[in-house]
Amino acid sequence: MKILIASDIHGSALYCRKLVEAINREIPQKVLLLGDILYHGPRNALPKEYDPRAVSEMLNELNRTIKILCVRGNCDSEVDQMMLEFPIMAEYCLLSARDTVIFATHGHVFNKNNMPHVSSGDILLHGHTHVPAWEEIQGCRYLNPGSVSIPKADSEHSYMMLEDSSFVWKNLDGQVYHELKLP
Repeated sequence: MKILIASDIHGSALYCRKLVEAINREIPQKVLLLGDILYHGPRNALPKEYDPRAVSEMLNELNRTIKILCVRGNCDSEVDQMMLEFPIMAEYCLLSARDTVIFATHGHVFNKNNMPHVSSGDILLHGHTHVPAWEEIQGCRYLNPGSVSIPKADSEHSYMMLEDSSFVWKNLDGQVYHELKLP
């Protein structure tokens, strides 16, 4: 299974278009969005080309050809769900890669400081911080694709690919900057 993983679009039509271009280039079977889709949130400046309606239209169009999985971010609400044609209000999503469980969430509830109930060797995958990450925590792996529209800590506008047992971090132009293979 080939899955494109992205987080924190925050209503930026500019970066959502670039994400759709990346999706068309990567041709994944599924897209997993880790929350904060339409609203920029009070702690963030308005992202470039802030246009939640345009973002919802692009994602709804995309969902007609590629299945979108999504979890709720701290900036997502019921009114956002009314704009999108795929479910966005789940707190987490469970996936598997070989024998590894992937606990995908936004990161504002479950995170490396408040670990969910996962087993040793499993993966906690979340966005929220806007900073790409790959680190070992309490016998598990913590992974973060970074942010599509508002990267922080001098990181790039980015996403992640999961294919078979390999995670690859890329900027929106498709350039690889990190790779992790599961055992």
